[in-house]
Amino acid sequence: MIALFTTTKQTDHLGLVGMAKPCGLMKSCHLVKPVSAARVSGRYLTHQKGLPGLPVPPLQQTCERYVRALEPILEVDELKQTRELVAEFQKAGGVGERLQRSLEKRAQNTENWLSEWWVLVAYLDYRLPVVVHSSPGLVLPRMNFSDKQGQIRFAAKLTAGVLDFKTMIDNETLPVEYLGGKPLCMNQYYEVLSSCRIPGLKRDSVVNHAKTSKHITVVHNFQFFALEVYNSDGTPLTADQLCIQLERICSASLQTNVEPVGILTTQHRDSWGKAYVNLSKDKTNRESVSAIQRSIFTLCLDGAMPQVSDEMLRSCAAVQMLHGGGSQWNSGNRWFDKTLQFIIGEDGVCGANYEHAPAEGPPIVALIDHAVEYTRKPEMAQTPMVPLPMPQKLHFNITPEIKKDIEEAKHAMNILAQDLDMMVTVFGHFGKNVPKAHKMSPDAFIQMALQLAYYRMYQRCCATYESASLRMFRLGRTDTIRSASSASAAFVRAFDDPSKPNTEKVDLMEKAVNAHRSYTNMAITGQAIDRHLLGLKMVAVEEKLSIPDIYTDTAYAKALHYKLSTSQVPSKTDCVMCFGPVSSDGYGVCYNPMNDHINFAVSSFNTCKETNAAHLAQAVEGALLDMRTLLEQTPKAKL
Repeated sequence: MIALFTTTKQTDHLGLVGMAKPCGLMKSCHLVKPVSAARVSGRYLTHQKGLPGLPVPPLQQTCERYVRALEPILEVDELKQTRELVAEFQKAGGVGERLQRSLEKRAQNTENWLSEWWVLVAYLDYRLPVVVHSSPGLVLPRMNFSDKQGQIRFAAKLTAGVLDFKTMIDNETLPVEYLGGKPLCMNQYYEVLSSCRIPGLKRDSVVNHAKTSKHITVVHNFQFFALEVYNSDGTPLTADQLCIQLERICSASLQTNVEPVGILTTQHRDSWGKAYVNLSKDKTNRESVSAIQRSIFTLCLDGAMPQVSDEMLRSCAAVQMLHGGGSQWNSGNRWFDKTLQFIIGEDGVCGANYEHAPAEGPPIVALIDHAVEYTRKPEMAQTPMVPLPMPQKLHFNITPEIKKDIEEAKHAMNILAQDLDMMVTVFGHFGKNVPKAHKMSPDAFIQMALQLAYYRMYQRCCATYESASLRMFRLGRTDTIRSASSASAAFVRAFDDPSKPNTEKVDLMEKAVNAHRSYTNMAITGQAIDRHLLGLKMVAVEEKLSIPDIYTDTAYAKALHYKLSTSQVPSKTDCVMCFGPVSSDGYGVCYNPMNDHINFAVSSFNTCKETNAAHLAQAVEGALLDMRTLLEQTPKAKL
């Protein structure tokens, strides 16, 4: 198994997991070296202004593609009714045209017609806990330490690496990323540090303190500290200096019977919104919470986790990154509203958790890749021989009411931890190399293996979400690649049919892979259907029009009921992201294809008797192997 990587969750009415699309099919997002390490005034803004705005696709195109996307997941009679509703929606002079005109007008008058709506619908208005349902976890390869001293040393080096990356952000010398020769929006890099989600009673918000933030938050034994990470001359603390400070923090927080205030951030957002009001009535609490929110990131120095067998180590690590293991372990050693939390265990298990509202996975992964690479370099900076101020302990006054909120949060977190089934596996037989040898997109090949695995388990196709990056456009976030298509359905239905010749199966596989690649290209160029349909619906809401029938049709609900929510999150580091399912009867699948192996993190809920993460992971392995065997045993078809 393997550790996790996260993806961004998504469905328009569920939590969204949206990740930037891997660069796999369009060559890598190669990094261009910065011209200079000095600040180039306005370089970032100049780059951003040069990016195109997100287009509004033609109405008829989206309507046609919507009906086509429903074909593999609807019954014939359902599809007939939906065709009629879509025809009515898009007719000349109808409501669809009116909404389209309003959306086109919005696109002309905003930097990005979608992004503000998307953050609200997908994240800030979404009220389930961010833990499991929205925030991804990321599991790094196990590091070479197994005691407190090693934990502190690695945490110090990793922190120094993040601060090194932050210097590039602050100086606007961050290398611009490219996809298929086109520059990508870099805005998300400027949103992940020094930011935090703030709970509200009905809707959350996000604050960013990038201009003023000079400290990080450190959590150890459920106790919070503010640690200044810059010297008086503005230079970041070296790893040696950070080591001294982290040792001081650990020595000042040896007691373990402290109320875990951080567990409150695991609650349902409405519950946490109310508890937050309670917590903030006290001035000390208010100041402590503010220090956490204003910090650059959170560093979680975890205590022990339960002992597990070697084959379950990666899955256990994924659980630790995703939710901490429950209140008796490390779920209270977090502040889940913080955009970025680095998690360092005592046993070499390391990773991160990130709150999804400000960014998708790829910018997080790029930052982590840089920081991990930095930990492997010898210390270059000369450590200044200056006395360091004591890290500041953040105190909380716990009233009986807050104590009650903490107990309720523990109870709910433990139920959720028990419910999540997580399986991290390493598919070691091959990686990107095999599909590439057959001139197929590795991502499309893996997605078709997922379709085949699901079909073999359930004898039907399901609505499948894969996130695609819209970063070719200014402030772009994600759209949906709908991996279940008529071509994929034809492929999976024929694959195990003994009456079909292998040549026909290979032909159907190629068609399915090519259809997926085509949809991917459509999505990253702003021509997919899901965000466009959402935009038209949002216009109707804003203009106080009655919601058109296509949105109240059961087909629309089925289209958004993603039983497979997937994301490819590639990285240089051999890691994997993980996230929970977006439907109670579905799966979350995140994968990182390396050249000769693939890291998978598969999740499901134990309360659903029909789903089983280990069974799906096993079925995916079987599908990948069978697809390779078919290609190798079939006389070379015209590729």
